[in-house]
Amino acid sequence: MQLDSNQWNLVYNVFSFGLVSMLACTIYTLVSQQRVLAKYRNALVMSSMVTFIAGYHYLRIFDSFKHASEGGKVLLDGSQNSFNEAYRYVDWLLTVPLLLVEVIAVLALAKEVSRSLITRLVPASAAMIALGYPGEISNDQNTQVLYGVLSTLPFLYILYVLFVELGKSLDRQPAGVAETVGRLRLLLIATWGVYPIAYIFNIVGDASASSFVTVQVGYTIADVLAKCVFGLTILKIARMKSMAEGMKDDH
Repeated sequence: MQLDSNQWNLVYNVFSFGLVSMLACTIYTLVSQQRVLAKYRNALVMSSMVTFIAGYHYLRIFDSFKHASEGGKVLLDGSQNSFNEAYRYVDWLLTVPLLLVEVIAVLALAKEVSRSLITRLVPASAAMIALGYPGEISNDQNTQVLYGVLSTLPFLYILYVLFVELGKSLDRQPAGVAETVGRLRLLLIATWGVYPIAYIFNIVGDASASSFVTVQVGYTIADVLAKCVFGLTILKIARMKSMAEGMKDDH
């Protein structure tokens, strides 16, 4: 696929932005461990893991894009040196379940409630990603639609658990936490909504340079919001809960 210089530079710079954002958030959440009580630090560790894993895969995506490019032409034929979109799916398969576990961990719910939510959310999120990949790499529109529908089913189930089941557990949270978790769930919907839109765009859109650029920029912005902004919101919730439980605001 031939990109003009502006398109190529835009994709290159967006990948660079994604990589730096993930690494910066990893460092920030790691050094913020002492700002929250010990029981909330696991959530920050998981947040750091999410952005570290994503940062590594953005490094691979960044390198893959450079190696697949020559004179503005990007190789997308699936050969050894072509641009490798699979890095994104490996990233999502690892990080999306961790994102959901982060929410459970920072709320410090009863063990039975936490276990019940995790055993439902983690398999559903893994299934959502795994079912989307065959459609992503297929050139057959019927196959793309089939796996798109199949991957949507666990996505809808995740929304049900987050908004209905998890909502029942928010009544005992400190002031402001329930509202922040509510905004966190809306952030997930807003950012995760970009992925199916990009998936559909690949099905109905043309295989043009503009389409390629739009999808790559959309995926990257959604990743930064869903991982970095999400992680910083987890830190905010952990701080709010720590202060509500007596931690002094001097960290």
